Amino acid sequence: MTRPGNFKKGNEENIFIYQYVEEMVSDFGKHITESLNDEDISENEFTFLVRIRLKDKTTQKELVELFKVSEGYTAKILRKFEDKGYITRIEDPENRRQKIVELTPEGLKKTDELIGLINGWETKVTSKLSDDEIKTVKRLLFKLVEE
Repeated sequence: MTRPGNFKKGNEENIFIYQYVEEMVSDFGKHITESLNDEDISENEFTFLVRIRLKDKTTQKELVELFKVSEGYTAKILRKFEDKGYITRIEDPENRRQKIVELTPEGLKKTDELIGLINGWETKVTSKLSDDEIKTVKRLLFKLVEE
């Protein structure tokens, strides 16, 4: 991976957080692309399925808004997940026009595999850090993204 010219030791504090995030997202994408050795799920679909797993309760509409994609595209991905037995969509009792997306036992099994890929990447990128440094990074990242 070719990094921008400002990525030099001693210049760490002058690099935009955006650039760090961009580099990490790029590296993660490469890792996932290389690790997804089956044609069962694409890198784009990966993010949808993992998000469904990590969110307590999500709706099709929330996925559209989160990933900034069309309702049609989201419906197509969710239909594929339904066909594979990974999810079910049920009517939201509080708003009958919305569909709640839930993982099936097969979806839980598949997302366990995907979370294993995430853990593998995290282990790789944090290999030069101590346990305390990893905890510090996670606490600081949490501060950056909390509302």
